[in-house]
Amino acid sequence: MLLVEDDAGDALLVEEMLADSDLDSSLTWCQTLAEGQRFLADRTAPVCVLLDLHLPDAHGVDAVTRILRTAPDAAIVVLTGMAEGEAGLSAVATGAQDYLVKGRIDPEALSRAVRYALQRKQVEQATAALRANELMAQENARLERGLLPVPLLRDDDFEAVARYEPGRAHGLLSGDFYDVVQTADGTVHAVIGDVSGHGAAEAALGVCLRVAWRTAVLCGTRPLERIRLLEEILVAERSDQHVFATVTSLVFPPGGREVRVVRAGHPGLLVRHHATVRWEEPSAGMALGLLPGAGRWTESVVPLPPGGHVVLFTDGLFEGRTGPATRLGESGLLALAARHSSLPANAFVDALVGGAAEGAAPYGGLADDVAVLHLGWSDPR
Repeated sequence: MLLVEDDAGDALLVEEMLADSDLDSSLTWCQTLAEGQRFLADRTAPVCVLLDLHLPDAHGVDAVTRILRTAPDAAIVVLTGMAEGEAGLSAVATGAQDYLVKGRIDPEALSRAVRYALQRKQVEQATAALRANELMAQENARLERGLLPVPLLRDDDFEAVARYEPGRAHGLLSGDFYDVVQTADGTVHAVIGDVSGHGAAEAALGVCLRVAWRTAVLCGTRPLERIRLLEEILVAERSDQHVFATVTSLVFPPGGREVRVVRAGHPGLLVRHHATVRWEEPSAGMALGLLPGAGRWTESVVPLPPGGHVVLFTDGLFEGRTGPATRLGESGLLALAARHSSLPANAFVDALVGGAAEGAAPYGGLADDVAVLHLGWSDPR
């Protein structure tokens, strides 16, 4: 315990009461608030502060405020005079846990006040942590609605399966995003992207890019123009000039014989047909935001067999550690996909995410968020 009291007689009284109480705690006496603050600055264990409100360098509830500024986790019991009941209540309202009247202190009252103060401080901290977790959950839900929308499909001829798995390294969602939109002419447009970094700012930027992409699709903007538009928005909205984003944008014309791909620094993709799976690396341009205005992107055409499907993912799926110095990697992901290639779409995606997570589990789990899209027209057979 820490006693901050400039009157030697009152300090001696508190020491005697502490000695006669059932509290098993040492007492440090400081005569000024500054001296008490220096003591608290070096403490890591919970401390109960017995605080006089009339000190040479502090007066009234300002003393409570300054103690809390130095040691937010400290429990505070204010010592007041016989006629200072209102001052004690004001101190409690300011952040102290209890107050004692000097002329009425006895060992039992001192012991009870200190124990209650410590318990109340713990309850306050637990309540604050619970509230912070609730706010984080609400923020996650808002960001998830923006990052991970329900595919906008007009008929049942096209199948879209999506999964998102948050990484262990952060509580909030990252900047991984995706979207699927079918326009009035039957064409299906899809995007998957990954904003560098982790946290609320990156997630918010991912939401901004996804909404911009969907707006551009519904306005009839051409695929290459969408990519240029996304880079302009990223540069305008990012909080740091080093933030960039990788993106793959797809167009599935009706008929299901091909998919048109624009890649901006994003990983390759998988093409599935019945029990076979292969890795495709369509032509790729620079990631968005690395050198604004210097990027050059092209649209590639990937042929699809009847009933063929495309699997898109962010790099968190294959960058998890599988050993002290090894990662799953693209080849490991392809091998994992080949082992489960005969599964239906939902089970296949679950197997990919589950297999990657299982391999990384002994080394801390997936360190980055994972987004996966499984897309394609229904098999005409």
